[in-house]
Amino acid sequence: MSGVSVTKDAEDAAPAANDLVVLSNVNKHFGALHVLQDIDLTIARGEVVVVIGPSGSGKSTLCRTINRLETVDSGAISIDGKPLPQEGKELARLRADVGMVFQSFNLFAHKTVLENVMLGQIKVRKADKKAAEEKARTLLDRVGVGVQADKYPAQLSGGQQQRVAIARALAMDPKVMLFDEPTSALDPEMINEVLEVMQQLARDGMTMIVVTHEMGFARSAANRVVFMADGKIVEEAAPEQFFSNPRSDRAKDFLSKILHH
Repeated sequence: MSGVSVTKDAEDAAPAANDLVVLSNVNKHFGALHVLQDIDLTIARGEVVVVIGPSGSGKSTLCRTINRLETVDSGAISIDGKPLPQEGKELARLRADVGMVFQSFNLFAHKTVLENVMLGQIKVRKADKKAAEEKARTLLDRVGVGVQADKYPAQLSGGQQQRVAIARALAMDPKVMLFDEPTSALDPEMINEVLEVMQQLARDGMTMIVVTHEMGFARSAANRVVFMADGKIVEEAAPEQFFSNPRSDRAKDFLSKILHH
């Protein structure tokens, strides 16, 4: 607590100021399928949390509830101390604060790379065109695709498009970035160029929640690994502990199948 003394009661009553994303007792069904079961998860400001687990474990659904692309049946989710809004302008504002990068890049095909990164700034953040363009160019340089600014998405490789999608999300100055399997649609040789951008973001202090199958990224960039199976959080630990000494049988079984030593 960095030398600050807080009475226990006050600590229990209010969430810590450092907590940015808080899920409490979240449940979600798709029909009879209970895809999220009693999920409790707190992400601190500046923390990089990597969510891993077998297919169908609820990882992507968890990611999508955080910016309300999926609604929840029960429980509560708050971002920066505020509960998730239901709809309308408040929801649009929340989505601007929560950057999302998908498996498919979701860029506007009829707009240039530059326009893609400017659009949200102008429409949602109400930035003026000149400022939006300046920021877009800076971010495109930062993710290594500055020279592609005037091209259309279809003229770029998958790895370049995904880096544009990251720049587009960053242009909104999000408080937290969600990555839902950002490299799984990419050819193997393009995966690293995207992971390197994400590594750099992590080093720069961005709060990130990353659903991925890339265990190397989990080992090197995560502050914490959250392992999910069958809609539950089975285990969470620092990466070195999780990969070298998982506690649960489910995690041991999962790692034995994917880590070839």
